[in-house]
Amino acid sequence: MIKRARRIILLSLVAAIGLYFVPYIMLFYFICGAIDVGRHHKISYQLIEKYFMGNGILTWFLSPLNLLADLLAQRNKGIYRLEDLPPQHRAEIEECVNAFRRNGDLIKDRVAKTLGKSTRGMLTFKWFNAQQATELKIPEFERDYRYIKTIAVSVFNTREQTSWHFGPLRLTFRVLCNLEPVNSRDVNIEVDDKVHYWIDDPLFIFDDTFFHRSTNAVDAVRCCLFMDIVRPNHAQLAFDRALDCVSFISGSMKTLFYKNWSFIR
Repeated sequence: MIKRARRIILLSLVAAIGLYFVPYIMLFYFICGAIDVGRHHKISYQLIEKYFMGNGILTWFLSPLNLLADLLAQRNKGIYRLEDLPPQHRAEIEECVNAFRRNGDLIKDRVAKTLGKSTRGMLTFKWFNAQQATELKIPEFERDYRYIKTIAVSVFNTREQTSWHFGPLRLTFRVLCNLEPVNSRDVNIEVDDKVHYWIDDPLFIFDDTFFHRSTNAVDAVRCCLFMDIVRPNHAQLAFDRALDCVSFISGSMKTLFYKNWSFIR
């Protein structure tokens, strides 16, 4: 309660100062934030608190860019099936998913040797087009793709879950593929008001700027292929240039966004 009260007081102070000195900018940001929050089907106090006063602040700060991306892109369904995406997107995703499955034993071996007692790990191959130094070499993960910008393996140790959070940008969608889904509904990902169970479908594609969390409440390690793919749009050049800017700064921001993760090489 004390932490929540502090957040409310801080937001109130920032809003009051902003409305006094830059009222139109502050009002503009509150309108953008309200539109962003209003996209959700399940609007709760926790969602509003985290968006405006918690881990969603960067998403709020970037909301004008995200709303512009909405105008320049195809209608956002929030959660996607592979067949919902254009053929070129599907082809790249399928190539990486097939490589992920073919190399599953090598990936599990690498994770077992390096994860240790870490609760979460990230084995990175490509991070917003920047090739990462890894001991495990998978040729398909080293290719220059037109639409896939990030390729990694997200690892949850036993009995681990994230908090509810938001991704920052809607220039990309998140693609996840569970390597070996455990026969349990305690291993899932929740996005807004929907719960996806890996045992039902190992592949999941979604807009990660929606409020979401991942859970692995079993005594087994969970490995998921983790990719960021360019959002299907009507202004590819604009999206490419914006993602070039993201690529330029993403290396230094990676550990900030994933401070609770161990990066595996």
